[in-house]
Amino acid sequence: MTQDTEQLVTGNRLRDGVPVYFTMRQDWSPSIDEASLVASDAGEALLATAQAGAPPLPVVAPYLADAVREAGHVRPSSLRERIRAFGPSV
Repeated sequence: MTQDTEQLVTGNRLRDGVPVYFTMRQDWSPSIDEASLVASDAGEALLATAQAGAPPLPVVAPYLADAVREAGHVRPSSLRERIRAFGPSV
């Protein structure tokens, strides 16, 4: 069975550079499994919500990334995002 690709919002935490993910609680978590996943056509709205609020945001340069939820875990679609989420592949 093929999973539909969805989108999440990610960026780097301002204070220490750690990759973080926008959650359903509308806060940021270093755990990708807590990321809010939405259909691709709702990605821009999720990004706008993540960028709302008084500056400075706790995150640097938030952006959309493709991912799927498999067996209760979020799996990024691109190698770059897998390395950001889980570390080097070596």
